Amino acid sequence: MSVQTTIANAAETLPPSLARIARVIRDNPTTAVESTISELAALCDTSVASVVRFCRAIGLRGYAALRMALATELGRESVQFSAPSGFGSEIAVGDSLREAVGKVAALELLAIEETVANLDYGVLATAVEAIDHANRILLFGVGASRLVADDLGHKLLRIGRTAIVLSDAHEASAAAALGAKKTVAIGFSNSGTTSETVQFLQTARSAGTTTIGVTSAADSALAAVADHVLFTHARESRFRAGAMVSRIAQLALVDCLFVGVAQQRHAHTVHALQRTADAAQALRRD
Repeated sequence: MSVQTTIANAAETLPPSLARIARVIRDNPTTAVESTISELAALCDTSVASVVRFCRAIGLRGYAALRMALATELGRESVQFSAPSGFGSEIAVGDSLREAVGKVAALELLAIEETVANLDYGVLATAVEAIDHANRILLFGVGASRLVADDLGHKLLRIGRTAIVLSDAHEASAAAALGAKKTVAIGFSNSGTTSETVQFLQTARSAGTTTIGVTSAADSALAAVADHVLFTHARESRFRAGAMVSRIAQLALVDCLFVGVAQQRHAHTVHALQRTADAAQALRRD
């Protein structure tokens, strides 16, 4: 995982004094590159010792290592995306429309790149096998994660799988309670803390159903109740509605799952996709 993504994730879990440091660097990574440790501590209203603790909390030896890692990463990504100076910073009031769009596009591309680069293919293969052998696939998410559940449900239905996207928490709990060995329950929550989704997987697991979680948080409640966890990696902008970058990371992971399942029965998949495409085409002609 990149240093910036690690810091963005840490901003939500660290103690208050360290979280302030994480948020300042998350919002403008060049601040750490251009500031001394004393300057950063003053900017974050904390102490030099807290900055050192923050560096160690994210897996670095100290402030010099943090500055080097950020400078290297920012330089590489600026070249990769032909970005202007200030790449990696939050969308600001003074940004032009072109600059704001460029920042979002770069973060979305990085989310896909980091998610795939850090993908545990062993877990992915196990999840694919469970879905492939399932007679019933239950999918649930809240808010933007519901859109991701809808996407996977649509894809699976197109190849003849019995995928059910559950519309609300009560429906999800009821369906999850009717567990079966050949049922798979998949819960989507970027934060891993959405109580309705955690409860859905918990109920399904208690009923003997195989559970799969899709989240960005390894130490989350969702990860704890899932038999198999697939992780996304994204630096979400605060300038968003529900989710932007994190949703793209989830959708990329959904496509990985779908391709894996579709490959299990390649000839059937191709035939099913053609038949469903023909059916849709017939509706358009009418």
